[in-house]
This record gives sequence, C-alpha cells and structure tokens, in this order.
Amino acid sequence: MSESLSPEQIVEAFTAAFGQAPDGVWSAPGRVNLIGEHTDYNEGFVLPFAIDRTAGVAIGLRQDSTARLLSSYGDQGVVTVDMDSLSHDTMSGWTAYPLGVVWVLGQMGVSVGGFDLFLHSTVPSGAGLSSSAAIECAVASAFNELAAAGLSSKELVLVGQRAENEVVGAPTGILDQSASLLSTQGHAVFLDCRTQTSRPVPLDLAADGLLVLVVDTKVTHAHATGGYAARRASCELGAQVLGVAALRDVTAADLGEAAGLLDPETFRRVRHIVTENQRVLDTVAVLDDAGPGAIGALLTASHASMRDDFEISCPELDLAVDTALSHGALGARMTGGGFGGSAIALIRAASEAAVRTAVLAAFADAGFTTPDIFAVSPAPGARRLQ
Repeated sequence: MSESLSPEQIVEAFTAAFGQAPDGVWSAPGRVNLIGEHTDYNEGFVLPFAIDRTAGVAIGLRQDSTARLLSSYGDQGVVTVDMDSLSHDTMSGWTAYPLGVVWVLGQMGVSVGGFDLFLHSTVPSGAGLSSSAAIECAVASAFNELAAAGLSSKELVLVGQRAENEVVGAPTGILDQSASLLSTQGHAVFLDCRTQTSRPVPLDLAADGLLVLVVDTKVTHAHATGGYAARRASCELGAQVLGVAALRDVTAADLGEAAGLLDPETFRRVRHIVTENQRVLDTVAVLDDAGPGAIGALLTASHASMRDDFEISCPELDLAVDTALSHGALGARMTGGGFGGSAIALIRAASEAAVRTAVLAAFADAGFTTPDIFAVSPAPGARRLQ
C-alpha cells in the first residue's frame, strides 16, 4: 500500500512531471462494504462506507488534444494518448480507469480536450476495497468541475459505473461508486440499488470503542475475469426462471418454491442474494436502534452465505474470518467481489493487537502469504483538496 501524500506533495509531483502546476487536486476514497455482497446488480440493498484510503488526482487542462497520464505506482512512466482518437482500443492498464471516465463524459456531450494527470492512490489494488472506483470517482469529480458539467453526485455514480462496465469490462453495479461519492464522515451509506436512493446510517465505531480491521489476504482478484461474471449470470438465470425482474423481488418465503424450480447451484446463488438483502435491512435497523456493537452476528452469517451458497470465498479469507472470531471479534466476513481480496473484522479497539497477532500467526502456520492488516474508519466521500 502506498504511503499517503499531502495535496501539496501531489502538486509537487505533478509539477515535476509536467512542468507546470495543475488546475487542482481531487480525492475519492476506497470503500469497505460492511454488508450486502453481490446484491447491487440484483437491484437489492447494500451498506458500504468510505475508508480513509484514497485515490488523489492532480489535473491540468491543456490547449491541445493530448492527454498525458502518470501514476506514482510502479515505474510505468508517462502514458500519452491522442484524445481525438480515444476508443476502447486505446485504453488499457491503469489508464483505462481515468480515460474510461473521460470517454463516458464525452459520450454524454461533456468534452474535456487534452489534459495532464498525476495519480497517487493509497487504496490497495486487488484487495476488494474498490481501488478502481476511487480512481474513477476522483477523476469524474475533477472533470465535472473543470468542464463545468454540472452533474450531480448520483449522475457521477453512473458515469463511474459505465466506465467500469463498458471500458474496463467489469459487470459491476453501483455500490462502489456510490460509496466513494456519497459517503459522509462517521456514517455508512444505505443504498437501494433499484431506486438509487440512499441515506446515511450512523456508524460511529470510535464512540463504542470499536474498529473495523481489514485483513488484505494478498490474494488478488480481477472483476473482469470469469468468477464474478459467472455469479452474475447465475443470478440473471435465477430471476428469469422465477419470473421476476430481479432477485430483489424474491423473498425468503419464496425460497421453498424456488428450490423446486432451480438447479441446486442456481438455487444456492439465489438463496445468498435473498438472505443477504434481508441481512442488510436487519443491519440498518440494528445500527439505528442499538449501534454497531450489535451487528456482529449478521456479519458472520453473511460470510457463511458467501462461503457456502455463493462460493466466492477462499482458504485465506476463511482463515482470516475464523481466526478473528476465535480471538474475540464481534463479527467477521469477507468483503468485496470475492475470490480473494480482504476480510473485515468488527473488534473492540482494545483487542486489535491480539487479533492482528493471531491472524499473522495463523497465516504463517498455513504457509500463506503474509497479509496486510490495518484499521479503517468511516470517512468522507469524493472532494476537492486543493
């Protein structure tokens, strides 16, 4: 995970690379999905929160049609693109995220011309914390302002999602971009993915002496590859067979009948979505009524459903969850698209060292790659820094 840079340091890096100061610096956070996995593209409910790990972009507009892009990650150098010939074929690697956003804006009639861009991100890539959406939302926020596009935050959510779907090739819903753009300090975002309505839900962990510990297993995943797309296809098949617009319309009471209509694998996929939607609603109700200390069992039940019914966990994620629970975590689950990435554990702040030590020891004993373990807190959404 990259070290954090101040806005001033990002400006300095931009100026050193491109020979002039940028027009501004914008930032957007990654996210932890507290609960509600794979429910978003089924028009269901999700409950993410933005984290204090962000993608920062410095951007300066140019007078020509050239775009020059540089990332602090790795040693890739400046990527130069002719914006007049921008197409799916010219966007690859990390530049597909910012260029994809610019392409979508252009499709909407918002032309930005040439620009220079410097990216610095502290959101771990491949960890299931939505590093891609952080980049997309920072860039979308920047060009919304620089091009005076006047798009609302909810419209920018759809810009980021379209870039992810049509350019990157990942069939994701609106969860990640909504968390990055709509979050507020100390709150989760309760999002209805059918109506795109949302509201903040109090998640003041510190007041209750709690924290969320992220265990990045270092098992990388890629949304554009088969596992995610296969799960989405299963959900679409389930909805088709059951005669509903989306699995959002299936309730727990319908599962008995569904079991007789669906093949066993598709039924398990459907059961996860149906029960996960209910867990999101239950978690929101508990947070409103009793606070975060009472949601642990719901988080743990969510992991069991993802492991057994949706089958998107892996040995490293299961070990992280089981070890955290056996050392005092109130609840734990994998988070993100699955097939790797991160687990989260809701723990008492006083037990952080014990849980961290236990997970590291368990991974070492199993011969797994050493995980990256860090605490996160609910943070604000995308904004201009300078």
